[in-house]
Amino acid sequence: MYKIIIDSCGELSEEMKENGHFANVPLTLQVDDAEIVDDMTFDQADFLKKVAASEESPKSACPSPDAYMQAMDCDADHIYVITLSSQLSGSYNSACLAKDLFLEDHEDKKICVIDSKSASVGESLIGLYIASCEEAGMDFETVVENVGNYIENQHTFFVLETLETLRKAGRLSNLKAKLASTLNIKPIMGSTEEGSIQQLAQARGMNKALDRMVQSMMEVTKNCENRVLAISHCNCRERALQLKEKIEKVASFKDIFIVDTAGVSSMYANDGGIIMVV
Repeated sequence: MYKIIIDSCGELSEEMKENGHFANVPLTLQVDDAEIVDDMTFDQADFLKKVAASEESPKSACPSPDAYMQAMDCDADHIYVITLSSQLSGSYNSACLAKDLFLEDHEDKKICVIDSKSASVGESLIGLYIASCEEAGMDFETVVENVGNYIENQHTFFVLETLETLRKAGRLSNLKAKLASTLNIKPIMGSTEEGSIQQLAQARGMNKALDRMVQSMMEVTKNCENRVLAISHCNCRERALQLKEKIEKVASFKDIFIVDTAGVSSMYANDGGIIMVV
């Protein structure tokens, strides 16, 4: 028996939700005085409305060790915990503490805490990969070794419709944000090997930005036919479908699936943002 626990920055597809091997542990979001739990009750439309109306940047708080321990308390012998990048959140450290505490009373369990070095559907893809390894009959140690190699070859990309969250967070000056908005400049962002965020390129207009993102992805992706690609979008499903069509014109992936961003990913991507991971 195995269990794959993913913090709520990682979206679960409908199939993953129906599969008893997956579980989410929620982070908490804060917009001004409103505290929002990133679980099944998350209302994306209401959250985006609150973010747009606030002069402050939204914030997130990682799950407590106790929340992780509750998720670990299950029948599974092999437990995998996947967190968003340790460069972006304390979720990984919280899960590591939970593992140490839990194993004090459950020495028979095998638990691995995994720093995704990504976010959003990057975490989801890692979970699906672990499930495929378990279903193939691999032992725990082999799965852990293989997932480390998988993460090293995973790439995360995203394009933002608006730079307001970055401006509010102080990561972009008011002047730069205004110029980018006036000139319709869309930055194409990606993850580094360490799991932090870097700008890869920029383009005038969303359509050109999506083209550039696909180009960046193809430059680092091999053996597409053996890989699954995932897209998450924040309130822009038509844009996600457009991106999927662009990808299918240049490569044939094993599968491409699309999900809505949950709370934490909605906070990062903001309204109209789109994330692609392979």
